[in-house]
Order: sequence, then structure tokens, then C-alpha cells
Amino acid sequence: MKPLHLLSALAALALAGCATTPAASPQDAFWQELSRHCGKAYAGRLVSNEAPDADMRGAAMVMHLRECSASRIAVPFHVQRADGSWDRSRTWLITRTPAGLRLKHDHRHEDGKPDSMTLYGGDTASAGTAAAQDFPVDAESIAMFKAEGRTVSITNVWRVEVGEGRFAYQLTRQPPNARLFRVEFDLTRPVPAPPAPWGH
Repeated sequence: MKPLHLLSALAALALAGCATTPAASPQDAFWQELSRHCGKAYAGRLVSNEAPDADMRGAAMVMHLRECSASRIAVPFHVQRADGSWDRSRTWLITRTPAGLRLKHDHRHEDGKPDSMTLYGGDTASAGTAAAQDFPVDAESIAMFKAEGRTVSITNVWRVEVGEGRFAYQLTRQPPNARLFRVEFDLTRPVPAPPAPWGH
């Protein structure tokens, strides 16, 4: 084969390879970006401004990508109390499902026992983006909220964002019980990893 024909053939093969290689889905790209920070901890702060969260305003916060696998990422969320001690009761659990991604909240007491409201959350209803995924409340969680007298939470939508040097966790709720809770963490400056969350 002449050199020119050889080059043409190689170019055609390269283009064919590109055409058959599927692009990463938004959720795969989101998962990859989150996984890139595995093992690291970051400081953050409350950025929303609603009365129910007054005790968190100005409090030190740390999120820690403590456990990572191909199917699950566990992110403990630590908040310092006014007396200087730390509330280590919350862990965000993000897992892969056949249909997308799932967010659950593992809530524990200091003795490690599960809270009466734990493992609530929801599944993604769309592909989202590489930078943000939304998790509308699922039927199991709605039933739990109703049983626990927390009907204000039955329209919850949680959002997790990662990228451009920031991780954010957000809760929104529809009227008549409108709600916004949002914390943001600086991914450009790792901090020492905190102790294990309660129960772990």
C-alpha cells in the first residue's frame, strides 16, 4: 500500500473508532468527578439563610469522602456545635442503581444507633448534568415522613453539585412548606480527615 493510502486508511480507522466510542453519560461524569476526591475532606459553610438553620449559621463544617467503590460513595457531614463539640450524626450515601443514582441519608445517634428517621432520600428522575444531580423524594421516604409526622418533607428535592472547586448539598421544598437549605465546601483546599461518623 502506498504511504498516502496507508495514512488515509489509518485516519478512517481512527474516525471509526471515535464514532463507536460512547460519550460518558452526565451521571458517569458526575460520579467520576466525585470519585476524584475520594479519601479527602473539605471545610464548608452554610450559605442559605433560613430560621430553622440558625444553629448552623457560622458553624464549622467538614465533609469527608470517606468510602468509595464502583457502586457507592459515603460522605459523612460533620457540624461543630456551639459548645465546641461535633455532631457526627449525618452521612450522605450516593449509590448507583440500574436506572441512575440514589441519595440516602444515614442518621445515627452518638451511641451508633439509627435515628427513627434514617435512610430517607430519593432517586434521580433525569440524567442531570456532570456538575449537578437532583434527587426527588421517593415513595418509601414519603411514607416514613408521614409516619413520623413530618409531612412538610414530602415534597423534598435534594441536590448534590460537584465541580469548579466546589461541592454543594442542597435541600429544597415546595410551597406551602417552602424550604431552602444549602451548604458549600471548598474543594481547592483539603483539610485533615475527621473521625468516623457515629455508628461507623
